[in-house]
Amino acid sequence: MWKKRIPLLLFVDIITCTLITFIGFALMYEGEGASYWRAVLIFAPVLSASTILFMLRYNLYQRIWKYSSVGELVSIFKAVTLGVVVSGLLFSILNWEWMDLVLLLFIFQSSLIVKGSTRFALRLKSDTYNKKGTGDIKVLIIGAGDCGSMVAKEIKQNKYINNSYPVGFIDDDEQKRGNRVGGLRVLGNRNDIAAVVEKHEINHIIIALPAASKKDISDIINLCKETSCELKIVPRLDDIILGKVTASSIRNVEVEDLLGRSPVAIDLEGIANYVEGKVVLVTGAGGSIGSELCRQIAPFKPGKLLLLGHGENSIYQIDMELSKTFKELQTEAIIADVQDRETLFALFGEYSPQVVFHAAAHKHVPLMERNPKQAVMNNIMGTKNVAEACDQHGVERFVLVSTDKAVNPTSVMGATKRVAEIIVQSISFYSNTKFAAVRFGNVLGSRGSVIPLFKAQIAEGGPVTVTDPEMIRYFMTIPEASQLVVQAGAFAKGGEVFILDMDKPVKIYELAKDLIRLSGFEPYRDIDIKFTGLRPGEKMYEELLTDAEGMSATLNNRIFIGKPMAQDIEPVMLELQHLEGIIRSDLSEVKSFVKRTIASQNRSAV
Repeated sequence: MWKKRIPLLLFVDIITCTLITFIGFALMYEGEGASYWRAVLIFAPVLSASTILFMLRYNLYQRIWKYSSVGELVSIFKAVTLGVVVSGLLFSILNWEWMDLVLLLFIFQSSLIVKGSTRFALRLKSDTYNKKGTGDIKVLIIGAGDCGSMVAKEIKQNKYINNSYPVGFIDDDEQKRGNRVGGLRVLGNRNDIAAVVEKHEINHIIIALPAASKKDISDIINLCKETSCELKIVPRLDDIILGKVTASSIRNVEVEDLLGRSPVAIDLEGIANYVEGKVVLVTGAGGSIGSELCRQIAPFKPGKLLLLGHGENSIYQIDMELSKTFKELQTEAIIADVQDRETLFALFGEYSPQVVFHAAAHKHVPLMERNPKQAVMNNIMGTKNVAEACDQHGVERFVLVSTDKAVNPTSVMGATKRVAEIIVQSISFYSNTKFAAVRFGNVLGSRGSVIPLFKAQIAEGGPVTVTDPEMIRYFMTIPEASQLVVQAGAFAKGGEVFILDMDKPVKIYELAKDLIRLSGFEPYRDIDIKFTGLRPGEKMYEELLTDAEGMSATLNNRIFIGKPMAQDIEPVMLELQHLEGIIRSDLSEVKSFVKRTIASQNRSAV
């Protein structure tokens, strides 16, 4: 569309330059005589040519004028100034006398006004600022800085939501309060959000604070969720720097924004030292944590990244993603099951991995209660197979991805993960491989987690199902958990259980209400919440340490070390052989045997 306007603008500039010349010289020569017409015929084409030349020099024919700002005004000033000065000099040379300064100033002033007004008329045509109140959806913008101003402009010009318009800003800067930014008034600070929403009947709130800390964002979201408004957020500072604040960059507020965590500090040098140039194997590479581990490891330039999993679709997807994002990275997609000991050992012999992240596991608590054999075979025997392969093939480091459900477990899944930790600690007692486990809580958005379930239930109109109003859980984001797992691997010396700082636990009931509000609904009014009671194997609250484990700090303030618990490998292996026999003969004994094994190992470690 803008390309079609270039000939029109060129035509307008030629006509206006000619008219300004006629008027200016008419005032000087009183519009009579041969000298008047001679001067006009010389100066008009010179002014048109020089002005257009400098307008081209400053790209003023390639601008999209509905997005124009002070920068465009400065460019117009420069182009007109240079055009008039050059025209005056050329006219003086051709006419053999200096051009009258008053006339030159008149032409400069007139040209500047005409060129500016024709361009900004295009901006005014697309700007809906003067159409206040024409939309039904009223938007409040939090943050009256550059980002907020750009968001307001985007809404007014493009209507990011159909039939919407911005009402005003919220900003904590008291000097802005009551003043106008882009024609919109700053209506108060964050403590005034609820009152402003009620007074102006706001429907949507957009948080336009891309440089604010995560804690500030979390605090503001907590204030906003007390209203019935739908929340949006501008997430990336890069978009503001590059001027990319558009409708597509404004996203829904997610539960992750409520956590208010500071960014994870990564020891780049420490990670590079043990990953760079090495053959790295990730088991369960197609899962939520496994695939994110691959994404976090890839930038540290491993020599080769082995992606092992038994689901061909998920392994294919992460392999294709990594190949596209990290073009120089060598990957190997391997379809195999950690329960297949023979195949696993053959793969270790073929590829000789130096660093192993073991993320393959069955993790769904109620499902594993109904399928204890598969939980034991995958989480216990699978871990034993991978750990023994690491030991026998001289792997440098092995990191087990564990869970807080392994602490004083009440479920089959938690118990099998605790036994997996015991296996790792036992083998570490005599192996040259540096074995470690990393323990953390629930991961937001992972497969089988509560967040996707709640979102699906909200999308269906409810009800949202919560087990108990008092149930609490620790939460982390997938990237956050994966980064800390990779970081913990740098601290491993052998036998440690690393505990990730999960911050404060969250009530599942409060989480459900937050998700409903963030979706633009009101709990119990629009979306009902029903309590279903604890499912088999579930706990009311989770723990991160057993009684026998102390806690010490690492160089990263988000990672702590549970005291290594040296285990004699022989009794552990004998118990595992017994367990294999039970699985094949009597499934009813599996749960009680696993519990006895954990209890005996905890007692021996004290």
